[in-house]
Formats: sequence, structure tokens, C-alpha cells
Amino acid sequence: MNKNRLEAFSDGVIAIIITIMVLEFKVPHGEALADLLPLWPVFLSYVLSFVYVGIYWNNHHHLLHAVKKVNGTMLWANLNLLFWLSLMPFATAWMGENHFATMPVVVYCVDLLMCALAFTVLQNCIIRHEGPDSVLRHAVGADLKGKVSVASYVLAIPLALLGYPGWSGVLVGLVACIWFVPDTRIEKVLNER
Repeated sequence: MNKNRLEAFSDGVIAIIITIMVLEFKVPHGEALADLLPLWPVFLSYVLSFVYVGIYWNNHHHLLHAVKKVNGTMLWANLNLLFWLSLMPFATAWMGENHFATMPVVVYCVDLLMCALAFTVLQNCIIRHEGPDSVLRHAVGADLKGKVSVASYVLAIPLALLGYPGWSGVLVGLVACIWFVPDTRIEKVLNER
């Protein structure tokens, strides 16, 4: 199977996810700039999630750039990733509306963890299909950034449960920062071949 349908479908789902997130903004009942102030938690959670969805879209694009052919396992692994990403608008809205309270932050961190694990599963499915000498296998290497991300999300969950949801937010924000610069590992390997 050609990878173009998979890319187009994934791009469409991700675009819808971003659209749904922005629809969570409620218009304030005033015309002064001060009336926007109560919306800061919703806006902050939206910005964080927008960055995360953008990171996944960017890395998904690079991931599929290294794929020659798609098989059924990859399709299901991709749907798994899209499922967890599709929960991002709910987790984002709940966290923002409740001013980063403990349980909404925990749910948000669990969703981020599941997205990271789903991305890893997709990556591994591609490597298995493409073989040990594939572009992706060489590009990913030990995948330190991926492992640090998963470990950070795992740490952020009990941190929030222990009463430090703000620190959990800082931690997941830092993970977003390490991924904010697009991952060029795949591009480098493709250019070398």
C-alpha cells in the first residue's frame, strides 16, 4: 500500500484535533481586555496542547518520509496514535477549565504518555517492516529523546497525584521544549543515502 493515503488521513485527523481544541474557547462577557484574564488557564492549556499536536504532526511527517510501503500493522499502529491524540482536546479543556487541578493534570499526563507510547509502537512497527538496515532504524538509534519523554510523563503523573500538578505541568512543558525544534535525525539519514 502506498503511504499517501495514510499521510492524508492522519493530516486530516490532526487538523480536526487542532480545530476542536480552539473551539473550547468561550467568548468573555465583556469588552475590556481585563475580561480576557479569567481565560488564561484555558489559553495556556491550549498553547501547550497546540505545541504538542504540532510536534506529533511534524515528527509523524518525518517518520512517514522514511517509509517505502505501508502494511496493515502500521495502519493499526497509526490509528492507535490518532486515537490518543484525539483525546487531547478533552484533556486540554478539562485541565484549562479547572485551572490545572490535580485530576485533570493527571489525565492530561496520562494522555501524553499514551501518545508517546503509541508513537513508539508505530515507529517500531515501521522498523520491523522496513528491516534493520532501514532509514528509520539508523535515524532513531537509541531514541534518547523518546525515552526521556516517556520517563518524564511517567514521573509527571505521581507528581500531580502527590499534590504538585504545577510541577507536572512544568515537566511536560520542558518535554515539549526538547521536541519543539524539529527532529532532523531522519532527514540527516535520508540525505546521507
